[in-house]
Amino acid sequence: MLEVAGEDIQTANLDHYGLVAAICKDLKIVEKIDARLGTDCRRKVSPGTAALAMVVNGLGFTNRRLYLTHQFFETKPTEHLLGEGIKAKDITDDTLGHALDNIAEYGSTQLFAEVAFEIAVDQDLLSNINHIDTTSLSVNGSYQVNDDPKIMEIVRGHSKDHRPDLKQAVLSLVVNGPSAIPLWMEPLDGNSSDKTSFHKTIKNVREFQKQIDVETPCKWIADSALYAKDKLLKTNHYTWLTRVPETIREAKQLVKKSDEEIEWKDQENDYKTSEFTSFYGGIEQRWLLVFSQQAYIREKRTLTKKLNKEKEKLEKQIWHLNKEMFQCENDAQKILSQFKKKQLLHYVEGKIVPVEKYTKRGKPKRGQKKEIIGYKIEAHLKQNKEAIEKLLNRKGRFILATNDMDKTNYTDELILKEYKEQQSVERGFRFLKDPWFMVDSVFLKTPRRIEALMMIMTLCLLVYNVGQYKLRCKLQEEKESLPNQLGKQVKNPTLRWIFQIMEGVGVIHTNSCQGTREIVTNLTKLRRKIITLFGSTSMGMYGLAHEEHICVQEVSRPLSQTLSL
Repeated sequence: MLEVAGEDIQTANLDHYGLVAAICKDLKIVEKIDARLGTDCRRKVSPGTAALAMVVNGLGFTNRRLYLTHQFFETKPTEHLLGEGIKAKDITDDTLGHALDNIAEYGSTQLFAEVAFEIAVDQDLLSNINHIDTTSLSVNGSYQVNDDPKIMEIVRGHSKDHRPDLKQAVLSLVVNGPSAIPLWMEPLDGNSSDKTSFHKTIKNVREFQKQIDVETPCKWIADSALYAKDKLLKTNHYTWLTRVPETIREAKQLVKKSDEEIEWKDQENDYKTSEFTSFYGGIEQRWLLVFSQQAYIREKRTLTKKLNKEKEKLEKQIWHLNKEMFQCENDAQKILSQFKKKQLLHYVEGKIVPVEKYTKRGKPKRGQKKEIIGYKIEAHLKQNKEAIEKLLNRKGRFILATNDMDKTNYTDELILKEYKEQQSVERGFRFLKDPWFMVDSVFLKTPRRIEALMMIMTLCLLVYNVGQYKLRCKLQEEKESLPNQLGKQVKNPTLRWIFQIMEGVGVIHTNSCQGTREIVTNLTKLRRKIITLFGSTSMGMYGLAHEEHICVQEVSRPLSQTLSL
């Protein structure tokens, strides 16, 4: 705080946090959470406001841990963002921990689903396509096995983070529609398998939709873990689109087919498709063999690197093999045969030659013959071009399967397009695991609080995705554009880039005998345009609803002198 000419002056960093708070306010997140968890008059910060604080912190991209949230708000206009009367000192460990406990007691999955579905309905974001996937979250600390089946087990499992040294939790996520809004999050045991969890999650979501009377028939899209004869194909109660595991014999044979045996159909972006009918598992279904030129080039490059490394390794082994002496021809032939069998992509050609030597000392006499003292292998390496060609023939190919047999309304092009949108879930996971997000690994005292934190993290993803979608729709509607990182005008900027543009916006709060005044600074023309695109709540957050708050030039002289200091 500064005091100049009878004025008390406080400054705070508003940056993009006002946009985050405005999106949350428009979605009524605080009200929706408080309506379910209730409020306690003894606590200044309600569970909904505490959740808002964690979302603003999480989308601050400062890599500041949850327990440092109060420090995060020390340099922010807290009342501006969280509500009147809320100070940074009110966002304590106890406040946040109590809110997490409230969330866990209500049920992290239940609370998130109720809030997310309500937002999706209110904002008209629901579509008939659900994408499902899972990821693992590394967890620091030692957690004991619990006896409550309702609480996830934090144990070691297959780590998608490549941290097998750490215990983990698994997050199952369902996203929906063009905004990729997360509709469902479910904490799972650290050693859970996608082949089981996918089907349980789908069952849980469908039952939940019946409870809230949102029974829109949905198509479920997932990777190959969904495709199971004893689960998916046994029930077949809903429409699905998934990738076929190439461990299935029928799929192996299809992928191996030569181009001459396949009737390809060209698609956009260097894709080709060919449709087949399958009755695998006793269910009639459409199989779509897909070829991606980009994937082919990428996989071919990887194979070439592998072949070069393998060649270098084999040549060293052959050099040592050629130097070895064997007592009998059969021993040498046996070793050579064994070495040949191990190679799949290379030929090892060789022969056994006797090693002859004069056995007596001195200069050999006329007519003296050399004696065989052993046998050696003379081998050399050649690429197995036929095997490599067959392997290359499979590169860039994969198979999609669906039980939607309506070829008129569900075309091959649409099948490919919808499956490629599965990346929306993967982008969500990359977002959650970004080092600049709230956490890259978790440490909390109890599994219940970790479940609640996973709910908050997914709520951050919801706010981000919905905010980005709304902005892009507004740009299309207004026929406007914004500059990207290269200065090119685009209609689909990422929200993270928009957040970076907003860095440097501040709030100056002055107290004097003439009254209290709040001024938002550094609002350039571009920043004002961004704020306006987000709507009236955002404009109010940045003071654009009042002309005197629009720019720094309108500040009174004493304050201008203070700024120049």
